[in-house]
Amino acid sequence: MKLLLTGFVPFLNHKINPTEEIVKALDSETINGYTIETRVLPVDFNESEKELLKEIDERKPDAVIMLGLAAGRSKITPERIAINVKDGAKDNSGFAPVDQPIVEGGPDGLFSTLPIRKMVDTLNESYLPAKISNTAGTYLCNNMMYVALHEASRANDSFKAGFIHLPASHELAIENPALPSMSLDDLKRAVRICIEAL
Repeated sequence: MKLLLTGFVPFLNHKINPTEEIVKALDSETINGYTIETRVLPVDFNESEKELLKEIDERKPDAVIMLGLAAGRSKITPERIAINVKDGAKDNSGFAPVDQPIVEGGPDGLFSTLPIRKMVDTLNESYLPAKISNTAGTYLCNNMMYVALHEASRANDSFKAGFIHLPASHELAIENPALPSMSLDDLKRAVRICIEAL
């Protein structure tokens, strides 16, 4: 089976993005019968949508797990739902959408098809703080989650899809001491555990 794992490049005032490092580290690994294929996406509302859909079309994955940085969160948070709106700070190209639909006429919300409760329970049992999040915001993370789930809902060979927000790494917390953080090794271990739960 094939798993598409995505992360993002740095954005806003964050000089690094731990999801980029995690995705690169896990590329080509096999976990729980899934061969991991990866893609680091741009923080660009228009380009990231195109790139994600292209990757899904070309790779035909059995599952898609997208990772994003939630600087300020203290736990690993698989997202429950994506909503059909893009709104927020400027992306890396300078575009700042306001109250725009992601898919014109699409459902108001789409639920993750990943086993998020199992992921959270297993993470906590492994002493990695985790909880389900009921909002992925309205920035790029929510955008990508919605795009993937919408594509899965209309694909002939449907695939599981969902989004996991990660706290800052220690490297980011050194830059901004107010941020709660986890070690990069623990964040990698957490992502492996989530894949094992599929």
